[in-house]
This record gives sequence, structure tokens and C-alpha cells, in this order.
Amino acid sequence: MESNKPGFPKKILGNKLEDKHLCNCCHNILRRPFQAQCGHRFCCYCFNRTVSNGPQKCNACIKEDIFEEPTSVLKQGCAFPDNAVRREVESLSAVCINEDCTWTGTIKEYELNHEGKCEFMIIPCPSCKERIRFNEQERHNERECPERTLNCKYCKEPFHFKNIKAHDEICPKYPMICEGCAKKKIPREKYVDHIKLCSKFRTPCRFHVVGCDMSVEKEKIHDHERAYAYEHLNLLLHYIMGMKVSMEGLQPQGLEIAGHKLLELQQSLRELEARVSQLSTTSSGPPVQGAAASSSSSTGPPGPTASTPLPPPPTLPPTLTVSTSFTPLPSSVGAALELQLHSEKTKVAELGRRCTELEVKAGTFENVVCVLNREVERFATTMEASNRQHKLDQDKIEALSNKVRQLERTVGLKDLTVVEMEGRLREMSATTFDGVFIWRISDFAKKRQDAIAGRAPAMFSPAFYTSKYGYKMCLRIYLNGDGTGRGSHLSLFFVVMRGLSDALLKWPFNQKVTLMLLDQSNREHIIDAFRPDVTSSSFQRPVSEMNIASGCPLFCPLSKLDGKNSYIRDDTIFIKAIVDLTGL
Repeated sequence: MESNKPGFPKKILGNKLEDKHLCNCCHNILRRPFQAQCGHRFCCYCFNRTVSNGPQKCNACIKEDIFEEPTSVLKQGCAFPDNAVRREVESLSAVCINEDCTWTGTIKEYELNHEGKCEFMIIPCPSCKERIRFNEQERHNERECPERTLNCKYCKEPFHFKNIKAHDEICPKYPMICEGCAKKKIPREKYVDHIKLCSKFRTPCRFHVVGCDMSVEKEKIHDHERAYAYEHLNLLLHYIMGMKVSMEGLQPQGLEIAGHKLLELQQSLRELEARVSQLSTTSSGPPVQGAAASSSSSTGPPGPTASTPLPPPPTLPPTLTVSTSFTPLPSSVGAALELQLHSEKTKVAELGRRCTELEVKAGTFENVVCVLNREVERFATTMEASNRQHKLDQDKIEALSNKVRQLERTVGLKDLTVVEMEGRLREMSATTFDGVFIWRISDFAKKRQDAIAGRAPAMFSPAFYTSKYGYKMCLRIYLNGDGTGRGSHLSLFFVVMRGLSDALLKWPFNQKVTLMLLDQSNREHIIDAFRPDVTSSSFQRPVSEMNIASGCPLFCPLSKLDGKNSYIRDDTIFIKAIVDLTGL
């Protein structure tokens, strides 16, 4: 039989190490030795790995300077199993190399029974890579590994332990507490629907937009509005007055702009009127004199803008006269000026209309404020009296509410006590005190599917005792197997638990344990029994709630439970445990 491992580590040898027992490749103790043609020995694994890429020169021959072809060439078929050396090696005494392990024996026993199975072997956790002892692997995987997978107890969805807080924040089934009615265990997915209908849930007052900062229970919202009508009207009044001030702050600015535009338009109108007057005067005034007759009576009138008398005109020959002509103002220029003047007047009228509208709006707001003032004054006196009465009523209601809350807390504590007592009664009704315990497991098909899916791979039985003040024990079952029996066998384990009388008992636990899967036709029970290993930590006095389980990973093949059988009736199986009380 070939091996897929290199040689044994040198540290396992309990006596003096000899070179003839070492592999010439890995330099460890030979495992299933092969001898080559050159006489050097190799582990089966080392030799096959060396020649897997073709013939190779023997390094030992080269080192000893005795290399000789073809004898010193290693290749397939040139070596044979050295059974004599194998027997010699396997008979050597060995010890376990793992710290705290006290195992001793031969190398053969080490390979068959201890290698890879030592409880003190240090191995890396496959999930978090932390280095742990082999016998602590189960506890680490179930209780300590930060990468272990848990199933949410609310929504049953799997998640990593390190993400438990993040999952609780998004779990749709996570129980919430209503802040209004104090109802508990409301699934998060139904919380929004609950607060929409909850009459105790506090919501902001409808007048919060104008400054009311109170939150009121839905059923009391109308009472609040009646009780605080005076305050609400005051808030509304201040809100509208603020709007009015804002309007007044905006109105002068608009009027100022309109005033500037009016001044600009009036200035433009004056300029236009001056131009029109100048042009009209020019077109209807006296002719300009270019020459005069010999008579001294022909003189021109003074110009319209002259401030001093004009000098006398010069005397011309009597026979020479100069005729003058005037160019009239074109009609198109006058029409354009008229249109421009009309446009400016239209703009002035529009600005006047807008100013009037602003004044009307301001007057409307003033009327609204006056109406509100009258309403406030009308309600003030009646509201003061009703407000005082309402405060008295509120004090009484608050006192009654406090009493109700106290009673609810008391009832809640009583409910918890009742539930705890019921659990204890169920546990006591299933407890036995004679070392014999029968465990009834119903809904077997569903629980096995949960185990296959990984939702609930293991189940614990109720506790039972060897006597009233004896050892406390329970059973642990894996319906889809555990360890070497995973997926092929039903695994059943025995667990020693911490009890109240442990200080009076003899330790380690050393009573014979018999485990049975009962045939409900009483023909062929499946039975397995063992006597505890007193060196195992599973049977020492417990320092935690329970010790590591110990038992039968290959208790019952799952094939026996498939199809029609007499072990499962009405989807129920029965497990029986018998603890031998001899010596107690």
C-alpha cells in the first residue's frame, strides 16, 4: 500500500535516532521505505515524487561520491519495498510531539491510531485561520469563531457572527417596541403599518408649520387643538404679521423703483416737449434776411432767443433784392415723436396701475389681521377658563396613566415568571433520576431537513441524573451526522453537564454508558456502549455549563432510516440512554 505522506518527524522517536532509519530525500524517519538499486532508502511518497518528472540522479550517491550509472539513477521500477526496514522502523518506540499530550507507543501505533487524531494537535481554523487545539475545534466553531455562521432567531436567515449587529439593523422580523402604546415584539416589516393605526403614537401638531412644537398622541389631537386654540391663533397671527412685514419690506423697494422710472419718464417727456416746441417755433418764425432794399424801412424782427437788440441792417443798392425760402419739418418725424410720447405715457399708466394693485393687497392683509385680532380677543376669555380645567384633567389623566404603566410592568414581570416556571416544570417532568432516559424526538423529517440545510445541525436533550444528587447529563444528536459520519450516519453523543452536587461526586466520570435507537416493533434495537476515557476532558468535572460531547459519530447509518422502517413511526423516533450505576 503506497502512502501519500512524507516521513515521520524526527521528534516522535522515543529513543536514539539512527541514520539508517532516515529518508535520503526528506531526511525524516522512513515511512513505507523503498530501496533503490544504489542501496539508498527513500519514503514511498518521496521516491514517487522524485521520479515523477523522469529519471533523476541520486543525491545521496553524489554526496557520498559513489555515483555510478545506471545504478545511481532513480527511475520508475528500479526500487522495491524494503519490508524488513519497514518492520524495524514501525517497531521503534514513539511519543506524541504535541504539547501536553502523554501518548506513547510504537511508530506503527502512532500512524494507525494517533497521527492526525491527537486531541492536542494544533490546527488552523478553516474559517478564521486562528490556531486551535484539535479537541477545542467543536467548541471554537460553535462559540468563539468570529466567522461562524448563525441563523437569525427571528427571520431564520444565515449570517456571520461578526455581522450580527448589522443584521439586527435590517432584519425584517426583528422585534420593535412601539413608542406610543409600548407594544412589544412588533416585526420591523409591520412597524410602519402599526404606527399608522396606533392611537397612542405621538405625531407633530398640525400647527407645527406656524411654530407649535408639541407632539401629541393621535387619539388626543382634537383635545390638544381645542385646549391650545388660543396659542394656535397667536402663532398664526404672528406668522401672518411676519408675512405682512415682509410684504411691506418688499413694497417700498418696488415703489422706489417705480418712482425712479417715473422721474426718468417725466425727464424724457420734458426733453421731448422742448424739442417739439423748438421745432414748432422754428417752422412758424420770420424769414432769415440774406439782403435788403435801398429803403431803410425793411428790417427783420429780433430772433426768439435774442437778449440784446440786433444791429441795424446794412444798406443795399435799391435795385438788388435777395429772396429767402424755408424748409418745413417732415411729417414722418413729427409722427415718430408723437408715437414715442404715447408709448412713454402708456408706461407711466402701467406703473400707476401696479402701484394701485400693491396698495389694494396691503389693505387686504390689514383687513385679515384685524379679523384675526377680533377672533383672538373673542376666544381669549373662554379659552383661559377651559385651559385651566383642561390642565387639571391632564394631571388626573397623567396620574392614571402612570398607574396603568406600573400595572403593565408588573403584569409583564409576572408573565416572564410564569414562562420561566412553565419551562422549569417541563424540564422537571422530563427529568429522570435513575440513570435511564428515553428521549422522544417528534417531527423527525422536518428536523432532519433543518440539519441537512445547516439551520439546526445538532439538538440537545433535556437533562437527566444518576440520582437526585448525582451526575447531571444530557444527550446530543446530529440527525445528518457529524465528523466522520457527516452525511452518512446519525451521530449520537453523551454530554456531562455541570450540576449543583458536583462537589460531592467522584471525578472523573467513569460509569459505563449505553446508547440505543429503539425499534418501535421491539425486534432489533441499535445499541452502542462505551466506558469513558478518564484522561479525556469530556469526563472531568465541568468548569462550564457542559463538557465537550463524546460518543458515537457512526451510531446509525442513515440508510437504515430511509424508506419503510420500524425505527420511525408517526414521524417520531426514541433514543434511550442507560448509565451503569455500579459503584455509585
